[in-house]
Amino acid sequence: MITSIHGTLVATSPLLAVIETGGLGYDVHIPVTTAEKLPATGAQVKLHTLAVYREDAQTLYGFATVEERDFFRLLIDNVTGVGPKGALTIMSKLSLSLLESAIRAGDIATLANCPGIGKKTAERLVVELKSKLGAPAAGESISSGSSAQAGTTPFDSKQHDAVMALMALGYKATDADQAVRRAALALGGRMTTEALVKKALNG
Repeated sequence: MITSIHGTLVATSPLLAVIETGGLGYDVHIPVTTAEKLPATGAQVKLHTLAVYREDAQTLYGFATVEERDFFRLLIDNVTGVGPKGALTIMSKLSLSLLESAIRAGDIATLANCPGIGKKTAERLVVELKSKLGAPAAGESISSGSSAQAGTTPFDSKQHDAVMALMALGYKATDADQAVRRAALALGGRMTTEALVKKALNG
C-alpha cells in the first residue's frame, strides 16, 4: 500500500500534481483544497496518498494531511454512489473542518451546495458518516458560532471560527469557506481568527 509520496513537484493543476521521485513521475489526483497548499514547481513536496485499483485503472490520490486522506477513504468506502471522482469534488468545495461540521450537524443544505451533490447524496453523507465522525458537541451547529470540534488543529479551529463569523455576516457556507482558505494562504502562519475574517472581507 502506498501511503505517501515525497519528491519534486514538476507540474500542477487544480486537480492533479505530478511528482517525480526515484527517477519516476507520478500523476497524483488531488482536491482543490490540497492544490491550494502546494509549493511552487521545482520544490520538494510530500502528499499522503491512497491508491485505488480498478480493473481498467490504477489511480493515486493525494492529500495535504493524513486526516484529509482518511476522510476521502471514508467517503468512497461508506457512501453509496460516491466514488473517487465525486469524493474529490466534495473535498474541493469545502474544507475538511466544515465538511465534518456539516455532517455532524446534519446540515444537508451546506453539503448539497457541492457541485454534483444533490439533496439525496447529501442526506446519505449524513446518514452513513455521522456515526463514524461522532456526534456534535453540545450546542454545535454549522450555522452557530461554535468553535471547531476537539481533535482539530489550532490552525483548523481558527479557520473554522472565521467561517462561522462570515456566515453570521450573511455569507453562504461555501463562499465563506473559500474566502477563509484564500485568506489563510495569504497570511501564512501569522494568523488569528480576527485576521482571517478581516483578510477574507477585504480580499
